[in-house]
Amino acid sequence: MSATEKAQPYPVVAAVSMRDLLASCAAAHAISTPPRMPDPQTVQRPVQDRKAA
Repeated sequence: MSATEKAQPYPVVAAVSMRDLLASCAAAHAISTPPRMPDPQTVQRPVQDRKAA
């Protein structure tokens, strides 16, 4: 290597902001978590429709 060439100690990497990193982690967690089962005590039974005369 000649004296005019500059060696870079590390390759140039695109930076990611902490906000974007945390947002991507939250999105991955939301997608990979299955939905909760409804609480049986809070579930309302469907109202039966009355038939017309």
